[in-house]
Amino acid sequence: MKKTLTMLTIAALLPAGVVLADDDGCSVPRDQWQPREAALQVAQDNGWTVADFEIDDGCYEIEGRDADGREIEVKLDPATLQVVEMDYEDDDDDYGTAADNPAPAGTVAPPQNGLFGTGTPPKVKVN
Repeated sequence: MKKTLTMLTIAALLPAGVVLADDDGCSVPRDQWQPREAALQVAQDNGWTVADFEIDDGCYEIEGRDADGREIEVKLDPATLQVVEMDYEDDDDDYGTAADNPAPAGTVAPPQNGLFGTGTPPKVKVN
């Protein structure tokens, strides 16, 4: 019974080890890296606005906005300058964009359910 429990535990933990070992790091020797300016040129060629540039897991990492204004995080292989990973960040605190309010006020008629009147202020009765 003890052997079975041990084998089941090992079998359950093996996939977790594989997932942990799979990172998006770049493993290129430093002497093969292209200069930082070349990576910034890749960003400019793609229409990205760079807000932050750093090295993360051996990759060049660029944070900024793409040509459409979406917030992005891009990892580049420092030797080839190829995109290793590209994430679009959520703009939860960006209010008032067309995505947050696809129908601006006054462009869509209110539903005819009696909840919306003629625009006159409501009358309040205090007891």
